Order: sequence, then C-alpha cells, then structure tokens
Amino acid sequence: MSTTTMDAKTAILARARDAISRSQQGRPVRPIPRDYIRSTEHAPGSQAVIDEMIEKLEDYSAKVVVVSEESEVADAISTFLADQKATSVVVPTGLDDAFKKAAARDGRTVREDSREQAIPTLELDEIDAVGRHRGSGTGGGHDEREQTLNQLLVEMDGFDANTNVILIAATNRPDVLDPALLRPGRFDRQVSVEAPDMAGRAAILKVHAQGKPLNDDVDLELVAKRTPGFTGADLANVLNEAALLTARSNAHLIDNRALDEAIDRVIAGPQKRTRVMRDHEKRVTAYHEAGHALCAAAGAYSDPVTKVTILPRGRALGYTQVMPQDDKYSTTRNELLDQLVYAMGGRAAEEIIFRDPTTGASNDIEKATATARKMVTDYGMTSAVGAVKLGTTESETVLGLNATSRDFSEQVAATVDTEVRGLLDAAHREAWEILTRNRAVLDQLAEELLTRETLLEKDLERIFEGVIKQPERPLWRSDESLPVVEAAPAPGGESDDSHGSDDFWGYNH
Repeated sequence: MSTTTMDAKTAILARARDAISRSQQGRPVRPIPRDYIRSTEHAPGSQAVIDEMIEKLEDYSAKVVVVSEESEVADAISTFLADQKATSVVVPTGLDDAFKKAAARDGRTVREDSREQAIPTLELDEIDAVGRHRGSGTGGGHDEREQTLNQLLVEMDGFDANTNVILIAATNRPDVLDPALLRPGRFDRQVSVEAPDMAGRAAILKVHAQGKPLNDDVDLELVAKRTPGFTGADLANVLNEAALLTARSNAHLIDNRALDEAIDRVIAGPQKRTRVMRDHEKRVTAYHEAGHALCAAAGAYSDPVTKVTILPRGRALGYTQVMPQDDKYSTTRNELLDQLVYAMGGRAAEEIIFRDPTTGASNDIEKATATARKMVTDYGMTSAVGAVKLGTTESETVLGLNATSRDFSEQVAATVDTEVRGLLDAAHREAWEILTRNRAVLDQLAEELLTRETLLEKDLERIFEGVIKQPERPLWRSDESLPVVEAAPAPGGESDDSHGSDDFWGYNH
C-alpha cells in the first residue's frame, strides 16, 4: 500500500468530515458596504458612472429599472414585482423599510436574507480520479481507489438536511463515474458546462480583454463570430497569443492581424516557418486546398469559405477554413453530404491535375470515413440500414479505454461497409464534377495561392463570383413506399393541414 495513496484518501475524507463539523458553527459574513466610492475619472453619481454600472449589471443578465427621483423608487419596485407576477420576495438585511413595504404590496411575502451563517461547501475537482466505476481497475474490488470511493459514499450518506453541507464535484468524464455517486441523496444535480454560444464568447472575450491594449478597429463581436466551438480557455488563449505576437513585433496595440494569427494558432498550431517545400509539393498543396475551397463554395448546403492558406501549420501543409455564420446545434443530411464532398475535394483535385495523388489526403479521408460511418450507424441516414443505432459503447472501462461492443450481425456489418463506401464514392464523384465544371476557377485559385500563400474571405468572394453552384438535391426519404401528405386547400381556398380519415395518406379515391 502506497503512502501517497493513503494520504490522498485521508485528505479527501478529512475535508468531508470538516465540512460537516463546520455546518454546526455560525460563520458570520462581513456586510457589504453600500457607501463605497468608485475610483473613476468621472464623478460619483454622474451619468457616465450610472451608464457604466447599468451596462455591467445587464452583462450579468440583470433587469435594470431607471427612475429619475428617489421618491419614485418604491413605486418602481412595486410595479416591477407586479410585472414579474412575484408572490414571494427575498430582500437583503438593512434594506430601507419603505422599500420593504413597497415589495410587500399586493399581498407579497417579504423575507430577509441575513446570510449570517455561511453554508459549508466542499469542492472536489476531478472526481473521476476516485469516483470511477468500481470493477474497472486492475486490482479488483480491493485497490485503494475503490476503498476511497466506498468510504466517500458512506460519508455522503451523512449529508442530510440537518448538516447543511453543499458538495460540489467537477469532472470531464461523467460517463465513467460510478452510478452510486449519482443517485438521489448524493449528487442530485448534474450541470453540463458546454462550449459557449456567440453571445457567451463575446462576453468571455470582454472579460479576458481587460488589461490588454486593443486597437480601436478591433471588434470582439467579430472575433466571437469567427471562433465557433471555442471554450473559455480557448478564447483566453487567443487573446494571450495575440498579446505575445504584438509584443514580439514591438507593437503597442493588439490589432486584427495579431488576433487572426492567434485564432489560426489555436485551431491548427503555430506556423512552420522553417519548413521549406519543393516547388512541386507547393503546387500540389495549392491545388489540394483549392479543391477543398472550390467544392465548399459550390455546395448548395455548405458554410462559406473564410480562409485558404498553403503555409504549413501544425501537421498540415495547408488548410481551408469553412466557418458557419451562426452557431449550429444540429446538422442536416444534405449538409453532411456537402461536408463529404469538400473533404474529398482535395484528393479529387490532385487526381485531376497531377494524375498522381499524394498522402496529404489521408486526414481528409479519415474524417470523411468517420462522418459517413456515423451517418449509417448513428444517424439513420441510409435506406439500406435504416434508422437503427448500431454498436454500443459501454460506460465501464478497462485500462482507461472505452469498450465498444458490436450488437449486429456480419451481414449487417457488410451492409454498413457497402453504404459507407457508397457515400464516399458519391462524394468523390460530385467533387470531381464540381472541379471539372469549374476548372478555370480552380486554376485561378491555385495560382493566387502560389503567389500570395493566404487568401481571406473578400479575396475568395472575388474569385468565386463565377462558380457554377451545385443544384439542390432532391428530397430524401428513408422509405420510398411511404406516401407524402400534401397540404390540401380548405373549402375557403386557404391551406389547411387537417385531413379526414379517408384522405389522410393522400390517396385519390
């Protein structure tokens, strides 16, 4: 038995017991002073200070009601609570009696929140270190981690209503936690912290931009628009990278150029300035990325192309940036098919131009294959397999690896392989058609990439003006035998979605 493991176990349990014991003791909280004076260039109480305070409150989703006279405050409180249909109000200790009476109008219940006693809070980070599913380790049920978990579960049974202890735990792997931890009475609530939306990213950028000198033309809203899927740490890293780049260039203000480079660094890694490619490799890379960009621009359902570069970055010799205009929370079948098309566009361009494809398309093929397989096995977007979820991922792990079981026959597996191959072949053919039809645009884009190395959105819009777009695909049905119900005109001439039982299926009698 290792001393380190025992010390960790003892520390966790000691913190839990200490939190329970503190719950029986009063811990007065210092009152918040209400007569503070802000340090600002504007005078306290001036309109500029008021506007700034209102802005900061609204950043925290607070609703602000502005009154011109102090005598109007009580009526404003009563009106606001009535608009909110409030029946019970919690007010801070020390609030003026006139305001309390205003809150109590119309029969509302008013209760003071004294906060004289703080609720002990125990926070455990990375709870999966001790809370992993029992039986998944190498020591059976007798290793130190499982013993620690067992004791922790016993201690948590003592967190009843009389102890007033809040236990908070964090993990990046909720799927591997033991079910006993998640039952009611232990961890009752699970709060998922996902990647922020565009408004959230803008707010996060404003927080991390404090103290950093930004140029006047920098718009953090545009930066938030260009960073979909970024977490708070990613956004902080973008601003830190931009600040470092600015300092290295002996500049004093962070500009859009530094932010653009910082975003690229977070997405694809730093630029490989020492990597020198031969002219032929550079030309192949230019046509490869031009193939990606042209297929994305010609697709009827794909997002706009915002950047194309042949500068080596990370493991890539170049990359094409296809960025959605807004946050997306679901993807249609046609959008996935377009993703397959522009993923295969680089390989198709190499075959058309050089008749000798390279290994540079390996990552594109890997991603396209994964997307196509999910369309077949997870999303039910093929007729041959249907809307069936194939394969299950077990929550129990062995040696830290997820165990995936195949719950379908060899015949179905062969059908899945056939469907995946069919989707990829169709995407390759469509990419070939796009590049052949728009060969002049492909050559122009590749030549400009060879000359300028990086093309941004405005340059791409100019080049893609003459692109022949793909027609919209016909509507897809998983079962062609199912009739389509069309909205029939109502007797008054207006469309009515309701149908009688006789014509529900759209049959003509």
